Order: sequence, then C-alpha cells, then structure tokens
Amino acid sequence: MKDGIHPEYHLIDVKMTDGTMIQMKTTWGKEGDTMSLDIDPNSHPAWTGGSTRLLDTGGRVSKFKNKYAGLGF
Repeated sequence: MKDGIHPEYHLIDVKMTDGTMIQMKTTWGKEGDTMSLDIDPNSHPAWTGGSTRLLDTGGRVSKFKNKYAGLGF
C-alpha cells in the first residue's frame, strides 16, 4: 500500500439500539468517539424475521405518498 493516502483506522464505541456498547475498528470519526445506531441486527427486519416495523424518521414515506396520492395506486 502507498503511504499517506489511506484514512486513519482506529477504535470507536458503537451504541446499539438496546443500549449495549461494542468496540469496532473504523475510519469514521476520531479515536474514542461514540456512534449511536438507529437500526442494528437486534431491530432490523432482515435479521429479526420481519416482525419489527421500521420507523420513517425522515418522513420520506409520507412525502412519497403525498406526492403520488392522485395516481390511483
């Protein structure tokens, strides 16, 4: 690998949706930063079998429904 072209690789704390903390190596943030997850393997339907519904925190689904409401879907 070439020197000086790759980002720094360091440890951060990752806070899962149930409150547990794990350490991961990443290029995100700085050494010792904490990343809080909105969705993780404990809450995502792909891992839970689809019984959990995801929340639309950005309002994208409602924007889509409002935009295409008159098309008869």
